[in-house]
Amino acid sequence: MASQTVRISDMDHAALADLSAKSGKSMAATLGEAIGLLKKRQLLEETNAAYAQLRSNPKAWREEQRERMLWDSTLADGLE
Repeated sequence: MASQTVRISDMDHAALADLSAKSGKSMAATLGEAIGLLKKRQLLEETNAAYAQLRSNPKAWREEQRERMLWDSTLADGLE
């Protein structure tokens, strides 16, 4: 595995070391997990913002709702 050097504050290093010790994972694994969680949160925030923008346009939101109803009808079609 390739590695890179990233400078972090002493306080962040101590927090990372504490989280790592409590989880029993390496600091690299703990940092990777934190990055993954941040990426997921960012995706959710971007998705929420996109839906908020869509809802602000009544015509586009009605169209979205109609499309959802069409897709929902496929859930009971007996196909896997």
